[in-house]
Amino acid sequence: MSIREFLGLGHPAPPSAAATAETATVRKIVESLDRLPPDQARYLAAFAYILSRVASVDLEVSVAERDEMERLVMEHGELGEEQALLVVQMAKTQSLLFGATENFLVTREFNRIATRPQKLALLRCLFSVSAADESISTLEDREVRRIADELQIEHREFIAARLAYRQHLSVLRRPPGGPPGRE
Repeated sequence: MSIREFLGLGHPAPPSAAATAETATVRKIVESLDRLPPDQARYLAAFAYILSRVASVDLEVSVAERDEMERLVMEHGELGEEQALLVVQMAKTQSLLFGATENFLVTREFNRIATRPQKLALLRCLFSVSAADESISTLEDREVRRIADELQIEHREFIAARLAYRQHLSVLRRPPGGPPGRE
């Protein structure tokens, strides 16, 4: 199965006479992704999709979140910048279009194929993406918790990963002009 098929994109349409250089570049990147071993492509597609699940929980992916997702996909997928950009863009699109029906299915697939260390690495990456804009909203925090549950990550492991990002948790921040409290 190619990465395009896994992400539900099917086969590329035949190029038209008006195809641009950018289209040729995208086609070249897709072809290079298709050359990945199927297991690696499946892992990478699920990894990127789950990252985008957290980034798009508020129905908007910020530039900082997108950049962080690309960096993480490059790092964990050992991909070049162009390939990572394409993988993240496809994952974002799929998550926004089909999130309600695909979220659990993709996470279940990742749970099946990933090792325990890979699941814990993904958990840290989820917090990293949600903190990319310097604030982890309550919606993002809940979505990370939901994903951790779906990946069968123990509560203590979730708390340990979350603790590293506590300064970004909006729920712990004092509202402007509010009474002194936790910051």
